[in-house]
Amino acid sequence: MFTLLFLVFLFADIALRLWLGVRQIRHVARHRGEVPPEFSDRISLRSHQRAADYTHGKVQISLVETITEAAVLIGLTLLGGLQFIDIKLGQLIDHEMWRQLALVGSIVLIMGVVGLPFTLWRKFGLEARFGFNRMSFGLFVSDTLKGLLVAVVLGLPLAAGVLWFMGNTGAYWHWWAWGAWVVFNILVIWLFPTVIAPLFNKFTPLNDPELARRINALAQRCGFSISGLFVMDGSKRSAHGNAYFTGFGRSRRIVFFDTLLSKLTGDEVEAVLAHELGHFKYRHIAKRLVISFILALVFFQVLGWLSQQVWFYTDLGVIPQLGRPNDALALILFFLVMPVFTFWITPLVSLMSRRDEFQADQFAAQQSSAPALISALVKLYDDNAATLTPDPVHSAFYDSHPPAALRIKKLKHAH
Repeated sequence: MFTLLFLVFLFADIALRLWLGVRQIRHVARHRGEVPPEFSDRISLRSHQRAADYTHGKVQISLVETITEAAVLIGLTLLGGLQFIDIKLGQLIDHEMWRQLALVGSIVLIMGVVGLPFTLWRKFGLEARFGFNRMSFGLFVSDTLKGLLVAVVLGLPLAAGVLWFMGNTGAYWHWWAWGAWVVFNILVIWLFPTVIAPLFNKFTPLNDPELARRINALAQRCGFSISGLFVMDGSKRSAHGNAYFTGFGRSRRIVFFDTLLSKLTGDEVEAVLAHELGHFKYRHIAKRLVISFILALVFFQVLGWLSQQVWFYTDLGVIPQLGRPNDALALILFFLVMPVFTFWITPLVSLMSRRDEFQADQFAAQQSSAPALISALVKLYDDNAATLTPDPVHSAFYDSHPPAALRIKKLKHAH
């Protein structure tokens, strides 16, 4: 029965993704020939068409990736891939913890290898064709190896801890595993600005006294304490620009991509940062973190129940090994199939995110300048080749940010 339910949700998931993707491609293509009137004085037809073609390319890759990942998922579950790997590792490794960690690592590696061609296609195909990629292949390899090292150093202890709790703390193991997950996430947030991020990018103090003065004054008005203002060498990898704040407590810092500073005026930079500080003021990030922790607890509770059900394994193509712990099997199966059943809450998550973006925009209009934020957004839409005419249904389902026209319309009313 669960096999049928899984297949129904999986194929419904694929069908919906394909339908939404085709809608996006057709809608953007239909409006490719004319710049929306509210942008016609700032964005050229050539830029508008470039954005349409870039959007088409992104959707095309995502659709191919969706079908590929679904095929791999079926191969690992119903066609016996996970069962085969589990048996082979059982024959090769006697130590139970290392066997289970090897199983988890094998599946993570397989999914990473499956995703690698799409990453290369995006980076050195699509991004390069539209002038965004500035990363050499050597730097890509270096970043990939560093990312793998970070994943092993941080992920291996987490996986070992969760598996140990599953096997040694009885019926309430999910509480211990959830606690480990919470501590892990807080640790990563704490380490990211000063340890993890510098492994990949160079951060230098902002060398613009006037801009630094304005930003510090803005942060003080917003009640945001910072440990420093930094510029990141984003141009080494991409032409896309951004700004963000990271860390917590005394380690909080504001980071600007050098590509952003090269494109925006001082007023526009201040307005963009005011938007980011709006997220802080309304505690959007803290709220999302709390929600993620609550959902993680629910997921661990569900996993705790499913791991005791024989049909959960057998209906997904796996026969648990007798006389050996099957905790890694349960963990892998759960995280493989969970997205199939939770994909349907995507519109709700997107809606909540867009609401937060509107709030942050309104905050920026109050603390800085609505016209400056509008000007900055138009520049960023143009430079990043973001479509101005997304399909409304696709946008409502996926987009974490409001459509450009609606966002700017609200900002004009705020002015």
